[in-house]
Amino acid sequence: MKKAYIFYGGWDGHEPEKVSARFQKMLEKENFEVIREGSLERLDDEAFLKTMDLIIPLWTQGNLDDRYCFHLSDAIISGVGLAGCHGGMCDAFRWNIEYQFMTGSQWVSHPGRDWYHHISDLSPENLAYVQKYYPNPDGAFESDYVVNFKKGVSSPIVEGLEDFSVHTEQYYLHLDPCVNVLATTQVQTVGPHSPNGVVSMPVAYTKLWGNGRVFYTSMGHHDDIFDIPQVAEMTRRGFLWAARK
Repeated sequence: MKKAYIFYGGWDGHEPEKVSARFQKMLEKENFEVIREGSLERLDDEAFLKTMDLIIPLWTQGNLDDRYCFHLSDAIISGVGLAGCHGGMCDAFRWNIEYQFMTGSQWVSHPGRDWYHHISDLSPENLAYVQKYYPNPDGAFESDYVVNFKKGVSSPIVEGLEDFSVHTEQYYLHLDPCVNVLATTQVQTVGPHSPNGVVSMPVAYTKLWGNGRVFYTSMGHHDDIFDIPQVAEMTRRGFLWAARK
């Protein structure tokens, strides 16, 4: 029986408790023993992390002590898999550079129907300030778009999956150029970035970190996105691919 560790928390808007519970059930169906905790404290135990086959972070924003990051990084280097979704993995620990290097990307914007400023800290004080001086309506950062599985990619994660349409947040990522892109979406930004034209933006990718495998998908704004069969199947396969060989 393989072992997976899920740690969740951070900004509640991404429903980390619900998504982590869904991922736990998904992995248990694949005969994983799953430990799921709403804390970062276990990252202080490198020996524990190295006993895992897969680690899933679900922690939007927040702060990660460098020692914790080094323990996590060394576990992945040793062969433990790392996998995750949306802001829970790649809008996490924005000030930790090794974490960003390891995971392969960092969220910087979600283009919507109109241009709105994006804040770096989702604290109550910052949110109140933005809503007062730079207000945006509910759902302003969500849009309709198509996810295209990349043709000709040799990967069991996306083999046979059909393109699909979705209404949710579309992520604009700053990306490690070495990643193996599995799915994309066309981003037409509005505002100061629009003169650069349409961008093909990865929605799912893999990369390597030492002996470990890394899988990421930008799908996952809310738990119900995983009710879409292609999203659920791609995520399930991505977890299995990333897990220790």
